[in-house]
Amino acid sequence: MWAGAADIVDGPGGFSGVEASEEWAAEIKRLARQRGATILAHNYQLPAIQDIADHVGDSLALSRLAAEVPEDEIVFCGVHFMAETAKILSPAKTVLIPDQRAGCSLADSITADQLREWKADYPQAIVVSYVNTTAEIKALTDICCTSSNAVEVVESIDPNREILFLPDQFLGAHVKRVTKRENLHIWAGECHVHAGINGDELAAKSRVHPDAELYVHPECGCATSALYLAGEGFVAEDKVKILSTGGMLDAARTTGAKQVLVATEIGMLHQLRRAAPDVDFMAVNDRASCGYMKMITPAALLRCLVEGKDEVHVDLDTAHVASKSVQRMIEIGNPGGGE
Repeated sequence: MWAGAADIVDGPGGFSGVEASEEWAAEIKRLARQRGATILAHNYQLPAIQDIADHVGDSLALSRLAAEVPEDEIVFCGVHFMAETAKILSPAKTVLIPDQRAGCSLADSITADQLREWKADYPQAIVVSYVNTTAEIKALTDICCTSSNAVEVVESIDPNREILFLPDQFLGAHVKRVTKRENLHIWAGECHVHAGINGDELAAKSRVHPDAELYVHPECGCATSALYLAGEGFVAEDKVKILSTGGMLDAARTTGAKQVLVATEIGMLHQLRRAAPDVDFMAVNDRASCGYMKMITPAALLRCLVEGKDEVHVDLDTAHVASKSVQRMIEIGNPGGGE
């Protein structure tokens, strides 16, 4: 065993004591091969974790990939609901998360009991849930959606049917604005990181960089402000792009802009810079870092591969029902990116 494994320390912010290095990377690769494991990393992970992973992407894309790869063990470097989704789509595989304490403020913003009560108030409504939800919530959902296909999912539903959209209020507002559906009820949940990227910051950065394109995640509190700036002529309309993380990467590969302001979790900048190294990508808020995502440290990943921890379990009945809401989304059309 590599001596670094003995240096792992568990603390309130996660596992530490091991730094990313060439030796660490070689040991991670060796252990993954030994275990027959595939390492998946979300776009918001630490750069070192993204660089060591076999595949990097958004949560749904990675979960679907987990079902397709030949390996029987999946190490999901992301937050807990993402690893759950991988388990839902790959029930026969072993799914590990390097630190099971890596939660999600958005997924935690609605409980199964709260959803049951909401559904009781609207018994004929269709429940549309963002994939950034727990397995329990997915099992109570009619159709899942991603940030890139939420509009398409909602538009596929009978316009006379009421819709309960959850849990993200900003994505819900974006969908309601585009579809103009008055019978779309929105849960007041949010991602604390995205909600903290505000319109004032976006406006200030846009004034300093007037020629920059704006990539804004629809979970952001500033998404409405971005559209307002465009509508008022402060920013050219064609420079404002409301995009999922996958959509941001697609846009980066084809942009002609020299500068891009990015409103999402700062881990995304690493992949954007790799996709378009000649473009200057700048965070709208450079403090927009998810502490849960960053719990997947080099030490946590090493521990995971050495000890086989932490395994993610989803009750088989729950997984079976939850998978139907994801499958209905896929049948509607392009499932797009995870978030």
